[in-house]
Amino acid sequence: MKITPILIVDEVEPSLNFWVNKLGFEKTVEVPEGDKLGFVILQKEGTEVMLQSRASVRKDAGAATDEILASGSHLYIEVDNFSDALERVKGAKVLVPERTTFYGMREIWVQEPGGNVLGFAARVPQ
Repeated sequence: MKITPILIVDEVEPSLNFWVNKLGFEKTVEVPEGDKLGFVILQKEGTEVMLQSRASVRKDAGAATDEILASGSHLYIEVDNFSDALERVKGAKVLVPERTTFYGMREIWVQEPGGNVLGFAARVPQ
């Protein structure tokens, strides 16, 4: 089984810049929507994320458009190198500052330019 999140954004381009230039993902597929991008697939180290614009959803989803656009998503991303993750998310809106949790994870929660919430975490050595 493979699960790939699709993050719905107002515009793909600002989020694409964040995911590629800050987080180090590679764009492997792009689908234009008029003079902009409507959809992209991003990959890094066996992980895949898709970004789709609201305009693209409206075009594709038909009667389900309102329900799809009303749903939200959050990603919990466990990393090996927390310092590297902190460096990569510099400039993003921080929702929950860096913290160490009772369940043994060092975390930071940010919002990427498309409005999606991303939590980066690394296990604290015991």
